[in-house]
Amino acid sequence: MTQPPTPTADTVRRLVRPLLKESGTQGPDVRPVTAGRAYTWWVGSRHVLRLAPDREAAVLRRRELRLREVVRPHVPVAVPISVAHGDWAPGLAYTLDIVVPGGTADQHDVSAVGEADLAGLLTGLRVVPARQAEALGVPRTAPRSLEALRRMAVHAAERLAAADEFDPARLHQLTPPGAAQLAAQPGTAVLTHHGLTGEHVVVSADGRVRGVLDWTAASLGDPAEDIAGLAVAVGSPAAVRAATLAGYGARPCLRGLWLARCDTVIRLTDHLEGRAGGSPALLRTQLGRAWEPILLERVSGLEDDGTEP
Repeated sequence: MTQPPTPTADTVRRLVRPLLKESGTQGPDVRPVTAGRAYTWWVGSRHVLRLAPDREAAVLRRRELRLREVVRPHVPVAVPISVAHGDWAPGLAYTLDIVVPGGTADQHDVSAVGEADLAGLLTGLRVVPARQAEALGVPRTAPRSLEALRRMAVHAAERLAAADEFDPARLHQLTPPGAAQLAAQPGTAVLTHHGLTGEHVVVSADGRVRGVLDWTAASLGDPAEDIAGLAVAVGSPAAVRAATLAGYGARPCLRGLWLARCDTVIRLTDHLEGRAGGSPALLRTQLGRAWEPILLERVSGLEDDGTEP
């Protein structure tokens, strides 16, 4: 298989100049969004160019364009708008999107009104027709086993303890019976973003959630995955309050909380032991967010919480 070219500033300028009808030889100011990410570029101050690095990613980019149009009417936050799309190299897609103004959830705290924005997001995703999403090629994803994840996290926590990074006793709050009680319930699959990281949640300086980026990982599956993503992105209390406002009951909220807690313990361990990349500072921040205490920390009496969607 031919290795695709690595995009450069000249590559990006040649691509976007005719799209933006730029005159002159220099073209717009372009720069990578972050160091080391050669496939996402700022184009001036109003656009962002996302380039698929391989054919699999190209399929997801093209599907994302159609999915955005399906999601947009149902959610109260901005979903990116593409002003142009096509191929930047044979079989490799690009999208040129209008920038959603604001910072990220890693830069700004979400306010109470911002939590209501997140509740609207979760509510909107629940009402997107599953058949419509499936017709676009959005896959169905089986719920993860919380008990299997708990066991992995227990072992990871012991290794973090040896590095003086984490108290493994904190995981004792989630017992095997508790994990079983928080298993995903049949018939609860909804459209999920499945990638609600801090960098994908656009937050303004006043704490409002202005948009959600990068819908390439979307799937039909466990709504607790998006609650877990929000717990890592904005903190467990805000995530649980938003999910509760969206009508989710204790079980999916607590399931999402513990998915996030186990995931963050495992991810930091993998990084410290050289099996995964990422910023250690960010991974520690995400661990702290997921482990923020919430009022709902109990795993009993969930059989009839009255609000299970």
